[in-house]
Amino acid sequence: MKSKIHQNKTNNNKILSKSIIALLAVLTLTTSCGIFNSLTSNTTIKPNESFVLGNNEHGTFKVKLKNASNHDLKIIMAPITGGTHSPIIVKPNETISVQASRNTALVIENKSNETASVDLYVTGDTGLSMGYKN
Repeated sequence: MKSKIHQNKTNNNKILSKSIIALLAVLTLTTSCGIFNSLTSNTTIKPNESFVLGNNEHGTFKVKLKNASNHDLKIIMAPITGGTHSPIIVKPNETISVQASRNTALVIENKSNETASVDLYVTGDTGLSMGYKN
């Protein structure tokens, strides 16, 4: 009888070990594939200031941006090596999707005399610097 109990414990330990290994494999796979690489933010931008996302070395990222303000905002791509390109005007309540290349910041300009509000959903490389400039 003692041998049968020992055998059941051994089998249970093997099943538990295999379950733990499978769980670790799934967790590693999902985090390495970027399933959890996203961030969501409601960001306010003071009058005549800009919010800069990704002014550091990084991979590509995609932004879904909604202008929650009652005035236009200007979106500009700015490579960290210098220069700007691809300006977009975003109307009030308009939602756009943009993809930023490797090492390129996304600048959201508020040229209004009123505070701006944007809803951001970012996917891809989320190791991005975030800050304001005037």
